[in-house]
Amino acid sequence: MTTISPAATWAQPGPPAPLTATTRRRPATVPLWWRDASGVALWALLVAVTCLWVLHGGVHDLGGLGDGLTSVGRLTGLLASALLLVQVLLMARVPWFEQAWGQDELARTHRLVGFTSFNLMIGHIVLIVLGYAASSDLGLWGTTWDLVVNYPGMLLAVAGTGALVMVVVTSVKKARARLRYESWHLIHLYGYLGAGLALPHQLWTGRDFTASPVSTWLWWSLYAVAAGAVLVFRVGVPVVRSLRAPLRVSEVRHDAADVTTVTVTGPGVERLAAHGGQFFQWRFLDGPGWTRAHPYSLSAAPDGRSLRFTAAHVGDGTERLASLRAGTRVLVEGPYGRLHQGVRTRRKVLLMGSGIGITPMRALLEDLDHEPGDVTVIHRVRDTGSAVLADEIAALADERGGRYLLVAGPRVPGRDTWLPVAAEHLSDADALRHLVPDVADHDVFLCGSPGWMEAARAAAISAGVPEEHVHLERFSY
Repeated sequence: MTTISPAATWAQPGPPAPLTATTRRRPATVPLWWRDASGVALWALLVAVTCLWVLHGGVHDLGGLGDGLTSVGRLTGLLASALLLVQVLLMARVPWFEQAWGQDELARTHRLVGFTSFNLMIGHIVLIVLGYAASSDLGLWGTTWDLVVNYPGMLLAVAGTGALVMVVVTSVKKARARLRYESWHLIHLYGYLGAGLALPHQLWTGRDFTASPVSTWLWWSLYAVAAGAVLVFRVGVPVVRSLRAPLRVSEVRHDAADVTTVTVTGPGVERLAAHGGQFFQWRFLDGPGWTRAHPYSLSAAPDGRSLRFTAAHVGDGTERLASLRAGTRVLVEGPYGRLHQGVRTRRKVLLMGSGIGITPMRALLEDLDHEPGDVTVIHRVRDTGSAVLADEIAALADERGGRYLLVAGPRVPGRDTWLPVAAEHLSDADALRHLVPDVADHDVFLCGSPGWMEAARAAAISAGVPEEHVHLERFSY
């Protein structure tokens, strides 16, 4: 293994300073079977939908060309509808799903399910039109016009399809990169409209929706559960919490020209039961734009009295933070995310953060139960002047017997790596083993830019850390 001198300048300990510890509520361990149960439920739903299609003559109708196309089109439509509702549930902020998967994995699964559902929906439209045209004298375009104009609920379905197309097109990575977060988020809400507009044609003309009491019960239940989850967890719970225990900005601190730390206090803080490493969706009632929520990770462990986050200015929403005033009313959704002590499985922990991604690592360091020597923090920055919260992290590490290593310098050009140029002679895994020789015995928590996290994750796994012991949270999907 390649080694370097311990005195190398690319990894430096930060300066210690005194801090006062606070007693905190500990998160419950997240049961692993929750993930398995939710996965089984998804596949069971798709199997149930397929079985009902078979029972309602789906296979029997495959004989002729027209009937066969129509029958397969029915199946693709049923699966598309089921997956569309699964999409809604995945992002409905249901606590059990959040705790089992984390917002990161839920969002990635939501994206995969969404594109699958969309492709099935397109297949449904094409197959149904071709199937009806094969059994009609109207021809392809005449049949299309007849279906849209004369069948109940079809005009609404066309409008719903248009809304879903708009959502999918703007979710393609190249298109997403050209949109501001605020614009993308607003467009994405049309997915709810698309799902709602599709319901009437399914109930009025969908043979498989009304063929039996079991089918009718199943589909109405699915729509009710999806709608109920959104109304309860995305609307009801945040509104009730905000009305019962209002939160307000108590301090705004400018850590740098492009970095702001905001502290929020109020009687509702303790009820939120947040933990270091998690994030909230924040809304500040300070004028135009308050309706759009933004995800910010906590940069200090909650103490029952206040919540604090630190954010870099990377768009309209974050730039507004610099002008916030004390007393501004705050609405929050959360807490979300799995970067907390509840997913920890090992005594030793490595916390790695890049840039502003160090903020949840700082909160985790403060929140973790650990003995001296158990925790190491690696803080990756472009230069020491941009090391946000470095003094605080160094003080916490010194006070609690942890190690804090500041890894500074521009990234190695032309290479997917988490390392600076000063360490380019090392492989990513060798450098990690040099800094933390027993890294294979650690839980590893990561937060930073997507490319940096992937490189750090690959390095940890290559250094012997089992994949299930690497925990990360992405904010871009």
